[in-house]
Amino acid sequence: MPKTPHIEQHFTASETVRDVVIGMSDGLTVPFALAAGLTGAITQTHLIVTAGFAEIAAGSIAMGLGGYLAARGDAEHYAHEKIREENEIVKMPEAETQEVRDIFQSYGLSAEECATVVSSLRKRPKDWVTFMMRFELGLEEPNPARAWKSALTIACAYIVGGIIPLSAYLLLSDAHRALRLSVVVTLMALAVFGGIKGHFTGVPILRSAFQTTLIGGLAAAAAFGIARWIS
Repeated sequence: MPKTPHIEQHFTASETVRDVVIGMSDGLTVPFALAAGLTGAITQTHLIVTAGFAEIAAGSIAMGLGGYLAARGDAEHYAHEKIREENEIVKMPEAETQEVRDIFQSYGLSAEECATVVSSLRKRPKDWVTFMMRFELGLEEPNPARAWKSALTIACAYIVGGIIPLSAYLLLSDAHRALRLSVVVTLMALAVFGGIKGHFTGVPILRSAFQTTLIGGLAAAAAFGIARWIS
């Protein structure tokens, strides 16, 4: 009988999804909360729109810069640890060899079964270092282009998310009517975004949609209440 080929389907763009989630969730929530808060204090929609777009510009730059620095920090940390591992396999190879044995034995391999693999790794220093980085330290080598890609992804996702709650204020001149429309549009966007996020991350879609919508709604409600109380 012919065998059906085994094809594994794994999602491998987790870093990009994480960046989109970070940018989009903040982009939907922060300008939404700002616009709701300002509506509690003022009625001129043009002022709310001006403040909203100023916040989107500043927020996207800040979030993008944060993503860039985080990715650069990961790359620098990996490079530092790699140099240390390269020195250790030269200066104290027996201690590093025992660490390899310990790793394999933690997976249930016997000392005899470990010996062949350990001997092979000792003959290939580069592979030995890569093995220690991955299995001892739990570190994967970062993509050199990761920092800029992360910055641009987060910043663009923030801009797209931020425009959604402000769109109502661009269409309507009455701030309170615009707020009501913004609430509906933004909560729908949060629900859709949460569902999509759940689909890619493996979280139940309805639960992810509910959590994302709840957090965004609470943030806007808090900002609106504080602004109304102050005014």
